[in-house]
Amino acid sequence: MTSRSTSTLRKPNSSKPAVKAKSLKSSPKSQAKNQIKSPAKAAPAKTGKLPEWNLTDLYGGIDAPEVAHDLAKMDADCVAFETDYKGKLAEGAAREDGGKWLAEAVKRYEAIDDLAGRLGSFAGLVHAGDSVDPAISKFYGDVSERLTAASTHLLFFPLELNRLDDAVLEKAMQAEALAHYRPWIEDLRKDKPYQLDDRSEQLFHEKSQTGFSAWNRLFDQTISALRFKVAGKELAIEPTLNLLQDRDGQKRKAAAEALAKTFKANERTFALVTNTLAKDKEISDRWRGFQDVADSRHLSNRVEREVVDALVTSVRAAYPKLSHRYYRLKAGWFKKKKLPHWDRNAPLPFAPSGVIAWPEAKQMVLTAYRGFSPKMAEIAERFFTDRWIDAPVRPGKAPGAFSHPTTPSAHPYVLMNYQGKPRDVMTLAHELGHGVHQVLAAKNGALMAPTPLTLAETASVFGEMLTFKRLLSQTKSSKQRQALLAGKVEDMINTVVRQIAFYSFERAVHTERKNGELTAERIGQIWLSVQGESLGPAIEIKPGYENFWMYIPHFIHSPFYVYAYAFGDCLVNSLYAVYEHAAEGFAERYLDMLAAGGTKHYSELLAPFGLDAKDPKFWDGGLSVISGMIDELEAMD
Repeated sequence: MTSRSTSTLRKPNSSKPAVKAKSLKSSPKSQAKNQIKSPAKAAPAKTGKLPEWNLTDLYGGIDAPEVAHDLAKMDADCVAFETDYKGKLAEGAAREDGGKWLAEAVKRYEAIDDLAGRLGSFAGLVHAGDSVDPAISKFYGDVSERLTAASTHLLFFPLELNRLDDAVLEKAMQAEALAHYRPWIEDLRKDKPYQLDDRSEQLFHEKSQTGFSAWNRLFDQTISALRFKVAGKELAIEPTLNLLQDRDGQKRKAAAEALAKTFKANERTFALVTNTLAKDKEISDRWRGFQDVADSRHLSNRVEREVVDALVTSVRAAYPKLSHRYYRLKAGWFKKKKLPHWDRNAPLPFAPSGVIAWPEAKQMVLTAYRGFSPKMAEIAERFFTDRWIDAPVRPGKAPGAFSHPTTPSAHPYVLMNYQGKPRDVMTLAHELGHGVHQVLAAKNGALMAPTPLTLAETASVFGEMLTFKRLLSQTKSSKQRQALLAGKVEDMINTVVRQIAFYSFERAVHTERKNGELTAERIGQIWLSVQGESLGPAIEIKPGYENFWMYIPHFIHSPFYVYAYAFGDCLVNSLYAVYEHAAEGFAERYLDMLAAGGTKHYSELLAPFGLDAKDPKFWDGGLSVISGMIDELEAMD
């Protein structure tokens, strides 16, 4: 799994763009029932004691009476809301005090969304901490069903709101109370062309529990339960993937072969999940009138298709001067003409060895953040002091890493699988960037705090860049500098090149699925095609790699999410260049951008920095930063 294996938030393939469902079933998943630690292996001594999060800020446990109370309150509030407002928005908005009346309705809707966010986030986070515990799985499923059923009573609201006459709504928004929600309302109305009649929306909503949500859950439970036999030991997926970064080449090979063997044994299940979800999305897209397989994602990201197309075109054109060139260099460092695919992320021969202990990783990231902005470091430090991070590797725990914002009345939580690698430090910097962003944006409330995915990755990648630049500035040895630069280039290739290859893979699978089911073999052929194109001739793809598409969670939870990483990385490269040449005030403008949450379009947020993502040359500028680092590495060789 790449260091970008998971993300801010796992959104299912929502079948209802007109209804924000983040609080209902899009939360990630993690931690233990009744706040008792999941069965865990002791953290390796070299990493030091690793923190486990404290979820009591949400609820005391899955049996806590507050959970039952809030679920009952959710039911009652949703029914009362429907009784008070369904079928009445047109008349109410046209009243003399229509703005004030409508603002009160939106406030009540937002309060319900916040409560649903708390319940859904808790269930999801508990489940991510141990997705194989039957009691936790039942709790997660039961809460998801209760929230889906309750929220059925809310479906009418955004639909009716979107049917209001433009002039009537504009007049109502002259009232100060409703004007506060203008960004949310205007954003909502972008979904208007794709919304269906109320009965169809209700059907899509209710069947989601037995549709894509159920298949998402099956994927999570299956991937967590898989075991991979390496050197006589049965390992879960996260420690097995971690072995692909081991210094011992034989261990890397053994891990890759174990992954291939277990994936092969489970290929029918993963092919069925992939086919079903692709078909489910095709049905939704067809009913709603989306023309392209990724248009629904572009809409939810509030980004134009041509902007994404320009990004993809630029990155694919740059493969030869980025990944192809770098892996040729890396093969040379290993004294080979080609590297087998399991050596793609192998530690460099000249890289320092040893495990980075947790306190050291914490200090590295907070020092880098503090050098940019004391306020940024102060927010990030709360994740450590208040136990908002879950770092150990545990059986049944979700792989990868994410920062989940929960809901504005609470605070974010970060999940990691920390094993002391340099990449783990960068993952910590990445997820804390998300966390800082989520804390700053929370002031906008449940409806306007969420950020489109294209900008959601900006803060995380910027946090990585700050940490990398700080470490680079402190490096005296030329070999250490080479190792740092090479490590950063690898991360950027994983963030930009690999994610665009993922996007190309998804496009091909979803497009071909329209003509019928794809066998696991055919999906593997598509995978090998896009991987061969992106990795280049210096990476030798060995048998077994054809099934490595199976463990990427984004393909399941968030179709076409992956380009957001490339978007964010190229954007941050340009943003950091502005920072390096900026006068005073950059940090303040940057934090203001994060604090805006979802209240502004990305073009508005970038304007103060003189950046325009619609400029065709914009992406080339971001990619040239990576190319320049490879130039420096070649000069060192």
